[in-house]
Amino acid sequence: MVRIKRKLTSLSYYLQKFYRKVSTAKPSLLITSAIFIGFAIFLLGGGIFSVLESVKYPVALYTGGRFLFFYPSLNEQIISESVFVMVLYGLAVLGLLVVYQSTKYVYKPRQAYLMLLLGVSLFFIAYGLIEYLITSKLTFRF
Repeated sequence: MVRIKRKLTSLSYYLQKFYRKVSTAKPSLLITSAIFIGFAIFLLGGGIFSVLESVKYPVALYTGGRFLFFYPSLNEQIISESVFVMVLYGLAVLGLLVVYQSTKYVYKPRQAYLMLLLGVSLFFIAYGLIEYLITSKLTFRF
């Protein structure tokens, strides 16, 4: 009986200690912002739709003797299309982060200029590919 009582009191002590550590923990700002950005990209890229409708829609369509990795209608999408859009959104966010980092190199103008150029290029490449995807969905004919 004494042995069980001792284990239960030590268990409550460890649980109380664990609760105190968890409740007073401060997560890293970098990790928190990365999680929120990743979640926003997941939502904007159609991740909820892909998770809920993954049984109904395939990864790729086989029609006319070829594979299509995007659905030729604005009303529907397949999983590979939403993953591609999520990757492009991530590329655009990465470009914006590189532009932000370029502002920290005030005394190294060459490095700041190259980082600014790289960030803007990444952003506009992602933007152009997303616009191309939407335009090709509008004009695609079987």
